[in-house]
Amino acid sequence: MVQDTNDVKAKILGAAKKLFARNGFEGTTVRQICEEAGVALALVSYHFGGKEKVFYALFESSIPNYAMATYALQDPEADFANFIREFVRLRQTEPELINLLQQEIIMQSPRMEKLQAYVYTLWKQLRDILEAGRAKGCFQFTSLKQTLHFIIGALIFTRNVPALDDLFETTVKEENAESVDEIAECTVHFLLNGLK
Repeated sequence: MVQDTNDVKAKILGAAKKLFARNGFEGTTVRQICEEAGVALALVSYHFGGKEKVFYALFESSIPNYAMATYALQDPEADFANFIREFVRLRQTEPELINLLQQEIIMQSPRMEKLQAYVYTLWKQLRDILEAGRAKGCFQFTSLKQTLHFIIGALIFTRNVPALDDLFETTVKEENAESVDEIAECTVHFLLNGLK
């Protein structure tokens, strides 16, 4: 029975992630989620308590593992590189989740307040790494606020813009062939150079 419950929850979460990423939170109904998941309509309420709780459950199940990382701040450059690599891996393995986060940020939705609880830990880690790097002379920047905005923007709002694909017409196949590790290293290199 536990397996059945976990299977139903996983189906609901998978369907919700797909539909929320495509249609947005407001544009997705519980009925659509259940149809996509192949489960009875009442099961969303039974297992989660409603559409909004399904939405938050998506972040609860993905973000905390990454947010639990700790950084000693003895080597801020290495910590920064590791932070960026892990976020890029999250972005590449959970593109729908990142799309949801993008939508919620851009729309400044009422759900952002609760989402902040999940992502604030990440941004605080990044802030601590940047401050340690500046204190040790590894990083040079004028405004911590602007630097955080630039880095967060680069992490969240990249590689999900199909409208820009035509700019890369000769290299699209090559770019699409990049592995997650190659994308992570490219991102680390670009962002680290911006801090020197």
